[in-house]
Amino acid sequence: MVKVFRSVVRSAVDDVFAWHARPGAITRLTPPWQPVRVGAEAGSLRDGTAKLLLPGGLPWVAAHDAAGYAPPRQFVDRLASPLLRWRHTHRFEAAGPDRTAVTDQVDTPVPEAFLRAMFAYRHRQLAADLAAHRRYRHEPLTVAVTGASGLVGTALTALLTTGGHQVVRLVRRPVAADGEREWQPDDPAADLLDGVDAVVHLAGASVAGRFDERHRRAVRESRIAPTRALAALAARTAGGPKVFVSASAVGYYGPDRGDVVLTEESERGTGFLADVVAEWEAATEPALVAGHRVVRVRTGLVLSPRGGLLRLQYPLFAAGLGGPLGSGRQWMPWIGIDDLADVYLRAVTDPGLSGAVNAVSPEPVRNAEYTRVLGKVLNRPTLLKVPAFGPRLLLGADGARELAFADQRVEPRRLLDAGHEFRHPRLADALAHLLGTAAAPATGLIGSTAGDPA
Repeated sequence: MVKVFRSVVRSAVDDVFAWHARPGAITRLTPPWQPVRVGAEAGSLRDGTAKLLLPGGLPWVAAHDAAGYAPPRQFVDRLASPLLRWRHTHRFEAAGPDRTAVTDQVDTPVPEAFLRAMFAYRHRQLAADLAAHRRYRHEPLTVAVTGASGLVGTALTALLTTGGHQVVRLVRRPVAADGEREWQPDDPAADLLDGVDAVVHLAGASVAGRFDERHRRAVRESRIAPTRALAALAARTAGGPKVFVSASAVGYYGPDRGDVVLTEESERGTGFLADVVAEWEAATEPALVAGHRVVRVRTGLVLSPRGGLLRLQYPLFAAGLGGPLGSGRQWMPWIGIDDLADVYLRAVTDPGLSGAVNAVSPEPVRNAEYTRVLGKVLNRPTLLKVPAFGPRLLLGADGARELAFADQRVEPRRLLDAGHEFRHPRLADALAHLLGTAAAPATGLIGSTAGDPA
């Protein structure tokens, strides 16, 4: 049985095909709720081989078929296994001025019900990524990224490369692949940023954890000195980067702000994270003094089933064991992983964006509302209230106050003033997209029919 999924995207055929041919495409198209990760990308759509890793390390190897390669109209891949028939034909046809009909035709015995959510996600993701690249169109840049293998780094590097930019991954181990450079955080090599147009600095120890002295030290030491050293290197690298984008956090505003609307102009709060973030942002000063454009991305709760809060909550809520934290009245400044990647893309390419930028949805919600929406998206009850002593046992009193029960009504004022377009400003839409329960893409029709294989 052949399954056919179609939609129309707002881009020319050549641009759509080129997007698929660039590094990062398979990463951008892999649904985050599936227990699958990209092991290797195909070097060519004509005859390359891609590898996805299933649970237990079981590989899914897709070999591209040279006989089906007809750029920019078509490419074909098939599963290199005798155990399952899978032949996937990707077709692209003009559907009007700067419009392309995208068709995925899959010859496989896998039931349509198991494929529909995946292909709906792929079509939405393709359309949204192409739209982001139109909005932030820029000549190809070379972007050095720390933390490139993390949750945000993985999404961002793939978004950059599918847009035609080159990524240099700064890694803290011996170089193992093309496009990597070894980075010593406290003493970076003098030539580390040679030939680089922009730096995106994402690396840092996870804030999640019990707020004992050891954890506090790791959080602070992994951010402040490395940021200062990297910013200073950017400042003194002749012909090097002129843009320095550093991760930051809404922890700057402190954990107990209640109903006060917090913008980039709001006063700094109190507490451990507020102190760390203030020093973290100040560490970018060498690049600013050198005349570079510096952007400090104050990030809220990043939503993705691949990491962070949602990764922990997803199995509990899917089992019907989710519920609000404490009173549930605390504000949660959230942002979907793809919207956050867009903010970083804009920070790299938009000369008008600088200084602190709140990377949060324009529609924050209280924890009780977040809980209700997540339960509704998963079609599960959310009746089990989490008592306040639970997070305190795990995180300590300070950790619970600054993480689990942080109350911050943060607004992305600078992004809104700049006319920024969010993919998913509403929580329900963001969660449905990330968890595979969203409807067909708004850009066109998606369906399934029986037919003959290509």
